This record gives sequence, structure tokens and C-alpha cells, in this order.
Amino acid sequence: MAEATPEDTQSIVEKAITFFQDGSWIDLLIPAFTNLCVAIAIFIIGGWVISKVLKIVDKLMAVRKMDEALSGFLHAILSSVLKFVLLLIVIEQVGIDTTSLLAILGAAGLAIGLALKDSLSNFAAGVMLIIFKPFNIGHFVEAAGIAGVVEKITVFNTIFRTGDNKEIIVPNAQIYGGVIVNVSAKPTRRIDLVVGIGYGDDIKKARDLMKQIIEADSRILKDPGAVIAVNELGASSVDFVVRPWVNAADYWTVKWELLETIKETFDANGVSIPYPQQDIHVFKEENA
Repeated sequence: MAEATPEDTQSIVEKAITFFQDGSWIDLLIPAFTNLCVAIAIFIIGGWVISKVLKIVDKLMAVRKMDEALSGFLHAILSSVLKFVLLLIVIEQVGIDTTSLLAILGAAGLAIGLALKDSLSNFAAGVMLIIFKPFNIGHFVEAAGIAGVVEKITVFNTIFRTGDNKEIIVPNAQIYGGVIVNVSAKPTRRIDLVVGIGYGDDIKKARDLMKQIIEADSRILKDPGAVIAVNELGASSVDFVVRPWVNAADYWTVKWELLETIKETFDANGVSIPYPQQDIHVFKEENA
């Protein structure tokens, strides 16, 4: 590489002096400074406008009592879109060509999309969960092998709280791609019990005792009525199905207490609840 000669250096210095002396630099600086100030003003005012728009949208969603998860999702999407548009306007005002920038962002978005395929799948599933709402926050749900109360629904995962107070975070794709059992969807539930009595016990007496127990419990609904019927003649017992209806909130309490009361009532009235047993017959062969 050729070294700069003293003449070249002097020429550059002279050009710089001339540039600043004739005031031409001001003609270049003023438009750039003006554009920068306008861009800053647009950014500040635009940010203020976006915050006001988001507050108005939040109030409208609150008035319509929109689901918390859906309103949060729409807020986040709208905020991101508005801020992105504002950023493009600011960049354009500064003098940067946004066409090439958008092309670069598009290519980068494609590469990121391929790399984050699973995350995008969870995102899509989250959108479907929020829009179609197979369950809401506070519902007891069985999904993706997890059973618990839904505490939070985000666009990527759902947070459950189990009965023993553990927090479990499940990707939305696993939930939406499988069977969802919403235990809290209906206000009432049916308790399904199987109660066995001995073959030597009085079937009518056992049925009447269970009927009295159910009628005495105010938490058990009268409509629909409870079903008490012989379901099977088992190997060691005559099996009844006992199917009362209760409010969903009373399900477990009534079920546990009903089992205990049936056992105590049967014991007090001479009705047996047999356990599995086998009779073994031994034959002795005499030697010839």
C-alpha cells in the first residue's frame, strides 16, 4: 500500500478547513439534526399514544368481561404491533431505508421460525386455547397426563397447581394435541360407587339402608335422582352401583363420607361387605 505523502495530507487538511469555513457543513448538519429531533419527538409522542390506546382497549375488554387470558394475549399482540410500526416510522424519519430492513427481518424471521419450530407450535396451541377456551383459569382439568387447577394460561404454556400444591408448567402443544377433561365445566357431578354385599345378605335391606343414607344427606341432589341397583353377581359378592348427584364443589367430601357411612351402617345392621375369597377342596387318593 502506498504511503500518504505530505502533499496528500496537506490537501486533506485544506479541504477540511475549506469545508468548515464556507459553512457548507451547516447545510448538511441542519437537515440531519432536524430529522433526528423529529424522530425523537415521533418516538415520544407515539409511545404516549400507544399507551393511551392500550388503556382504552383494556377498559373495553374489562367492560365486556373478556377472559383474563384472552385480554392479556390481545394486549400483548396489539402492543407489539403498534410498537413495531412506531419503530419503522422513526427509522424512516432518520433516513434509513426500511425496505431493505424489512427484507432482512423477513429472512431472519424465517430462520428463527425454523429454529424455534417447537416454540411456534406451543404458541399456535396457546392461541387456540385462549380463543376456543376449553377451560378457564380456576378450572380443575386433566390434560397431558396432569390433573390440577389451572392457575395461568400463556401463549406458550399453561401452569397447573396439583392437589398437593405443586406447580406444573405444561407446554400448550401437549395440552391442545391431546384429550382434555374439564372437571369444572359443569356445575354438578355424579359419584360412582360400587358396593358389594355377601350372597347370604338381604338385597332389599341393603338397598333400603343405602337409600336412607342418601336421602339423609342434604348435599346430595334430589334431581336427578340417585341410582341404586344390582350391577353384577361377582365371584364373592353381589355388587351394587350407587350413583348420586352432587354439586361439583361437594364431590370429594360427599364421596368419602358416603363410603364411610355405608360401611358403618352395614356393620350396625348385620350386612356384610365381603372380601375376595376362594374355597379350596383337598381330595385324598387311596393307594391301590
